[in-house]
Amino acid sequence: MSIAPPAPIEGATPITHRALAPDLARGLMLLLIALAHAHMYLSGHEAGFRGYALDGGSLDRLVGGVQILLVDGRALPMFAALFGYGLVQLANRQLATGRSWPQVRKVLRRRSLWLLAFGFCHALLLFFGDILGAYGLIGLVLVGFIRREDRSVLRAAVVGLVLHVVVLFGFGLLTISAPKGDTPAAMADPIEATVMRLIGWSGMTPTYFAASVVPAFLFGIWAARRRILEDPVPHRDLLSRVAVVGTGLALLGGVPLMLIDTQIWTPSDMVAVSAYALHSVTGIAGGLAYAAIIGLVVSRMRRGYPGPVVRALVACGQWSLTCYLLQSVIFVAVFAPYAGGLGTRVGDAAASGIAVVAWLATVVLAALLAPGGRRGPAEAALRRLTYGRR
Repeated sequence: MSIAPPAPIEGATPITHRALAPDLARGLMLLLIALAHAHMYLSGHEAGFRGYALDGGSLDRLVGGVQILLVDGRALPMFAALFGYGLVQLANRQLATGRSWPQVRKVLRRRSLWLLAFGFCHALLLFFGDILGAYGLIGLVLVGFIRREDRSVLRAAVVGLVLHVVVLFGFGLLTISAPKGDTPAAMADPIEATVMRLIGWSGMTPTYFAASVVPAFLFGIWAARRRILEDPVPHRDLLSRVAVVGTGLALLGGVPLMLIDTQIWTPSDMVAVSAYALHSVTGIAGGLAYAAIIGLVVSRMRRGYPGPVVRALVACGQWSLTCYLLQSVIFVAVFAPYAGGLGTRVGDAAASGIAVVAWLATVVLAALLAPGGRRGPAEAALRRLTYGRR
């Protein structure tokens, strides 16, 4: 069962009407996305499961270890949960205007199809590890779960977890057995890099990325029905439990892979693949925990206009699609061999430092341009393609 908003709003929600917690979560998690992606543009080193150099210096290994525990495989499922949450909000707004479910489903599928197209363009031009395509794909395939009973949603989430483990073992074995080479981001020929990006994207989107985000997406649908992030105060107990348990699971589940990828522990191949799968599965709990922590923070904020830092982060969250794409533009300009060329000259620690700067730049840009209800260019394009000119 879903709950429609008190005031029917046709089309996309005006920025001034949006709930604080989801946008604050998106703005903060874009930092983790930047940190998770920046080192994937580096080349010239043999890398571990999560793409960190195995021969890096002490600082590089420290940064890589921290990010394996707190960043990698944690931000992606959180965004998937927020995506499912947002689809329920969108459906509720459409239903509140008197539209039938078939009409609403058509809108949701059209939006997901265009998001898939955005992902294709992102992979074509910038980044082989695009995640927009996976979100668009699961939106197309699983949109019907918005209307399913809670029991069906949770059962599907459990099935998704099992499928996720199976896919992870397959990719883990492939990572161990496949010859080591540079990623498409490190190729000097831009045409060759484009071809390899599309090959990687077309293979990973319907398998690895889709399997990684399905469980969190379904949990997001469940949470949106209860308006947990829109009205976090009555749900503090639940948010606290999710925050504590999810964070604990993510940390414990990430330790084995952290020890392996930082060269502290060298187990057998099967143990290493198991550690890789454990890291990713517990990352779903970590992503949900991050969303819960932000909900708790918002629930304890004083009522009224938020401070400048929170406003800037919320603006970044409102422009999350634009800021996500801008990160890739910056990374290509800085790291790619046919652009800035730093990908062969810096290590993981320096790449993470650049990621923080890139994220801050997008936060400042959104904070300067978002006030007054202005949408980001990518958000405006997706809105126009989804709803037309009205």
